[in-house]
Amino acid sequence: MRQNGKWHPVAAELYRSLYSEQMVCSMSTQLFHIPETRDLKGNAEMHTHLVPASYHRITATGSAQRLLNGEREPSILKTLITCIQKAKQRDRNVRTGLNVMRNAATASYKPFIENIIRWQDDAELHLQNAEQFVMRIT
Repeated sequence: MRQNGKWHPVAAELYRSLYSEQMVCSMSTQLFHIPETRDLKGNAEMHTHLVPASYHRITATGSAQRLLNGEREPSILKTLITCIQKAKQRDRNVRTGLNVMRNAATASYKPFIENIIRWQDDAELHLQNAEQFVMRIT
């Protein structure tokens, strides 16, 4: 299939968002494996939103890649847009959970959780950028 270059900025931003999401997932899950943070308030609840947010990012990224590769089925674009919107909805709850975690953490773990929050900031920023590129194209 020939490439459709107008989708490159969308795919690039989604890949950046997905990378940041990988860091959020890895770091927050790591807390379950540290005795001092195993039962950190907010983490389990936050994960109930992080998992679907990740799914929607993965699906949006795959859809953008397919459009970049030249596929033209309108349902791919609808999937892309819907998944960006659903990831944004879940992100709001992820952020709420991260704030609960930061507030509940001991002083020694607050910087680690603040780092997770910075990765979440990046994930949201790149998702928003992707959405803006989609709006310009469509």
